[in-house]
Amino acid sequence: MGVVRPVTIKLDEELSERLQALAKTQDRSQHWLLRKAIEQFVEREERREALRQDTLKAWEAYQQEGLHATFEEVDAWLARLEAGEDAEAPECHK
Repeated sequence: MGVVRPVTIKLDEELSERLQALAKTQDRSQHWLLRKAIEQFVEREERREALRQDTLKAWEAYQQEGLHATFEEVDAWLARLEAGEDAEAPECHK
């Protein structure tokens, strides 16, 4: 885990009470719940940012090369996958 650094967070009274009640019902500390929530938030936001970066790269590649698959091609491929077929992805074309 590395170096542990304390962080201060200010919560309004209502949220603090809700957190305290949740900690009690789950037999966990407020610290544990906050740490878990922050960990999940950071992981989700990292995945979101990675997806955004991948999307930007794909858009740049499309603008340069013009390669694509149509909605109809992708939709048909996804329908085959949904039906349980082992279908190949459609080939990109100009």
